[in-house]
Amino acid sequence: MARTVDDLQPGESGVVKNHKVKGSLGKHLREMGLIAGTPIKLERKAPLGYPVEVRIQGFSLALRKEEAESIELE
Repeated sequence: MARTVDDLQPGESGVVKNHKVKGSLGKHLREMGLIAGTPIKLERKAPLGYPVEVRIQGFSLALRKEEAESIELE
């Protein structure tokens, strides 16, 4: 199984390989730069694990569990 953003621990980084987010949210994530080859860093997780905060293209982004699980890393 591929490694995903959900597998990262705070402070760890990866490179986006692909994401499986569909519909308008998927389009919005691509427009914000969440595309293959983009570095992504997990900044922190909420006390119960979700949402997670990632750093991508110079800004912070909060992701729900389903979104974090759908972003595959190289």
